[in-house]
Amino acid sequence: MQVWPGEAYPLGATYDGAGTNFAVFTEAADRVELCLLHDDGSETAVELRESDAFVRHAYVPGVMPGQRYGYRVHGPYAPERGLRCNSAKLLLDPYARAISGSIQWGEEVYGYHFDDPDRRNDLDSAPHTMSSVVVNPYFDWGDDRRPRTEYHHTVIYEAHVKGLTMRHPGLPEELRGTYAALAHPAVIEHLTELGVTALELMPVHQFVNDHRLVDMELNNYWGYNTIGFFAPHNAYASWGDRGQQVLEFKSAVKALHEAGIEVILDVVYNHTAEGNHLGPTLSFKGIDNPSYYRLTDDPRYYMDTTGTGNSLLMRSPHVLQMIMDSLRYWVTEMHVDGFRFDLAATLARQFHEVDRLSSFFDLVQQDPVVSQVKLIAEPWDVGEGGYQVGNFPPLWTEWNGKYRDTVRDLWRGEQRTLAEFASRLTGSSDLYQDDGRRPLASINFVTCHDGFTLHDLVSYNDKHNEANGEDNRDGESHNRSWNCGAEGDTDDPAVRELRVRQMRNFIATLLLSQGVPMISHGDEFARTQRGNNNAYCQDNELAWVSWPEGEDADTTLLDFTRAMVWLRKDHPVFRRRRFFHGRPVEGTHDDLSDIAWFTPEGAEMTQRDWNSARASALTVFLNGNAISEPGARGERIADDSFLLMFNASPKSLDFVVPVDHGRQWEVVVDTARTEGVPARTGAKVQAGDRLTLVDRSLTVLQRPV
Repeated sequence: MQVWPGEAYPLGATYDGAGTNFAVFTEAADRVELCLLHDDGSETAVELRESDAFVRHAYVPGVMPGQRYGYRVHGPYAPERGLRCNSAKLLLDPYARAISGSIQWGEEVYGYHFDDPDRRNDLDSAPHTMSSVVVNPYFDWGDDRRPRTEYHHTVIYEAHVKGLTMRHPGLPEELRGTYAALAHPAVIEHLTELGVTALELMPVHQFVNDHRLVDMELNNYWGYNTIGFFAPHNAYASWGDRGQQVLEFKSAVKALHEAGIEVILDVVYNHTAEGNHLGPTLSFKGIDNPSYYRLTDDPRYYMDTTGTGNSLLMRSPHVLQMIMDSLRYWVTEMHVDGFRFDLAATLARQFHEVDRLSSFFDLVQQDPVVSQVKLIAEPWDVGEGGYQVGNFPPLWTEWNGKYRDTVRDLWRGEQRTLAEFASRLTGSSDLYQDDGRRPLASINFVTCHDGFTLHDLVSYNDKHNEANGEDNRDGESHNRSWNCGAEGDTDDPAVRELRVRQMRNFIATLLLSQGVPMISHGDEFARTQRGNNNAYCQDNELAWVSWPEGEDADTTLLDFTRAMVWLRKDHPVFRRRRFFHGRPVEGTHDDLSDIAWFTPEGAEMTQRDWNSARASALTVFLNGNAISEPGARGERIADDSFLLMFNASPKSLDFVVPVDHGRQWEVVVDTARTEGVPARTGAKVQAGDRLTLVDRSLTVLQRPV
């Protein structure tokens, strides 16, 4: 076999049409072998003799796409110094573009013996672990163009590749649960009719099913256990896992783009699947443990701010390079449109505390590729000082956990929530205005993959996670949920009616709020997980979306959700790019304030009203004739005006239509009505009229511009 020196850049396996260049960074190794794997179980070893700046490299002519490979790293095994090299372990390339196979759990994939963790384990892991794959980088993108949807036009739909598509009745069996299913017309039609502009996919980076879960006959369903930051997860591919998963993913992105839908990836750059000092040796740990991971003062152990056993070393230039290379790869080669960063506070931990100006944010800010796509932070982790909602740099948007908590509290009847609810409804200026950000920095959500579904939020007071095998100890215990009077399934018609109304309240509130709305997949169908609020290990019908089937299928909540999305799309007053002023806006030729707040009696809210512990109802006036931001060509934007009436109290209340803010209004939304889409009756009301809102309901009035 010919072996040429090759190049130190780019890292990974790069096929050029005639052969493949291999390059891997390791400062810890004495010697590195590239192992080309054959289907009969044998391997051909090629020593990487060339080294530049600790990058070992070689070019091997004739190595074609589909070739499986791995690395064996010879060097010190000295955990007391943080070094865990072990040439008996076949290691994944950190830059592998595709990964084949799965892990067969056993002592072979660990660097120590189970009966003696201090003794090095020299059992060969190759027959039991995954392998890296050389991929063909060429793909016909045709005239693919990113939709580049602006945030104020964005509606995000968070979904799981398998969970969204596994039970879809319109999909062929062989496509269900795969990337190809996302590209199927039946799925795309649902998303476009719903008004979705961005599909936010739960992790699709190659991840690992944990040893513990496999022993419990469960699976890591969510996928927050990454081992390959460049490789699409192979189990979601219907075509094969020798590089076909890359082509299938690209095809899905291309189809979604053709429908005007962006693709946002939920990415996990805060930790890897190798766990703590008792975890397996799969890649980074055996290649250069101290360069990739944050170790404690005793280098045998790992610092963990993620709750998963390890945290990547964010002050290491090699870790930062890998993350930035990965992000650029997914944008330039896979054509994705943005990222949601899991436990993003960990990415800011350059030393110990969360540093708003850490190196990672500096790199993102100046990067000409990554800085131009959507960047969404989950602004917390489990470490000290990890809750950082409102504290990310101006380029970033954030999952607004305070929005979720406040909206839940309002509709379940928690006292003293009205003032904070007003802030959340109008874009959370208390969180984002001081650093120059705008309402669109707030990604608003009521539910997501983590926690109760919308149906379960109004059906359970307590979590019911017994199926997870941890005696219901896992998952969040404080869910801010309310079961409406009965725990779980019930035949009580009053409870069932209230639950449906509450779901409509949450959906309507979400889509009437300033900021960017995010819908969790299946909530538009009232998907249930039967009270399980931590379905991370439930790769089954408990967590998969159940799609309505047949002529008798109940689609009323879907119809309501769709109508609320399109109401938002049709009216820029719900999609403002600047915060409200709370006064008349100069140049808009309107003497009324751009927003006003009223008690149910129609009087303007006073400080005493805001501070009242029992206050749970208000009216909000949104002046469509006082939008301060101009259109794309500098034109003035004018819209209809709206009155939003919220009755979160446990009893019916009369609401007086405020005087001096419009003479005649039309009722366009009433969450207490079950008929109509969403309930546009055509009923007209006059200034000074009284409207009766039943307990826990929301009504919207519209006045033409």
